[in-house]
Amino acid sequence: MTTQRKKILLTDYAWDDLAPEYARIEAAGHQLINFHKAHPSPEVITALCAEHRPQAVMTVWAIVNQQAIAHCEDLKIVARVGVGLDNIDRRAVAARGAIVTNVPDYCMEEMSDHAIALLLSWARRTVEYDREVKAGGWDPSRLGPRRMRNLTVGIAGCGRIGRLVARKLSGFGCKVLAYSRTPSRDVPGVEWVDFETLLERSDAVIGLLPLSPETRHIFDKRAFARMKPGSLLVNISRGPLVHNEDLIDALDAGRIGCAALDVIDGEPSPPAFVTAHPKVIATPHVAFSSPASVEELRERAFGEVIRVLAGEAPRNPVAPP
Repeated sequence: MTTQRKKILLTDYAWDDLAPEYARIEAAGHQLINFHKAHPSPEVITALCAEHRPQAVMTVWAIVNQQAIAHCEDLKIVARVGVGLDNIDRRAVAARGAIVTNVPDYCMEEMSDHAIALLLSWARRTVEYDREVKAGGWDPSRLGPRRMRNLTVGIAGCGRIGRLVARKLSGFGCKVLAYSRTPSRDVPGVEWVDFETLLERSDAVIGLLPLSPETRHIFDKRAFARMKPGSLLVNISRGPLVHNEDLIDALDAGRIGCAALDVIDGEPSPPAFVTAHPKVIATPHVAFSSPASVEELRERAFGEVIRVLAGEAPRNPVAPP
C-alpha cells in the first residue's frame, strides 16, 4: 500500500547538513520542508505552518505554540528533536488529536560527562588557572584546588541523567544527595532529601530539573541564601531554572562561589552580565553534543515521524499534560 505524501516541517537543526534526512524522507514518500535559521521566532514558525499546513512538525529549539498548531488541520505529530518539551504547546497538540514525541535518553553519557567536567573545572580550578596563566601569571601557591572525595554534591532532578551523574560521582568518592519529585530508591549510594536540605548540605549543586512553571527560577535569591558560602551551582538543563539577576547578586555578595552554566536564560544571546562575570564558567549549550549523540538523535527523531505518518505507534510518545 502506498503511503500518501505528507509534509514534514523541520523548524531548525543543530548539525551541518540535511542530506541524509532529505534522502530518508523522500524514500518514505514524504516531503521535507526546512527553515534553517538559528532560533527562528514563534512568529516565523506560525507563518511557516500557515503557508505549508504540515502533517508533522519537528523542532530543536524553535517554539511551536498554539498559534502555529492552529494552522495544521491535519497534524499527526510534533517531534522534539531532543529531550525537553518546554518549547511545544502540548495541550494544543493534544487538542488536535496529534502525538508529541521526544528522544529522552540519547545524550545521557554526554550530559552526565559535561556535568562532571564542569564540577571538576571548579574543584580543580582549571578555568581560573588557565585565565591566570594566559594573563601572564604563574603562581602555583594560589587558588588551591579541592579534593573531590571530600565534596558533597547535590543533584536537583535525579532522573535518567541524574542517576548516571550519581554513578560517575561515586567513582570519585563524593557524598551524593539527590532531590526529585519522583525519587527512585534503587540508586546505590544516594541519599534522597528535600530541595531545601540539598541546598543547605551540598558543596556543589547540579541542576537537572525539567523546566515547568513550578521550576522556573527555582534557583533564586531564596535558594542562593540557603546554599553554602563558596559553593558551586551547575546548570545543564534549562536556562530559566536560574534567575540571572539573583545569581549575579549572590556571586557578588559571596553567598555562593561559582556558577558553571551550559544553559543561560536569554540564550542564544545570553546577557553579558552573566557570561562575562569572573565567577561564571560558561559553555554554549553543548552538554548534549558529540558526533555519536547527534547521529543517534537524528536517526531516532526522524524515525518517530516516519513511523507515525505510516500509521504506526511511536516508540517515545509523551503523555498530554
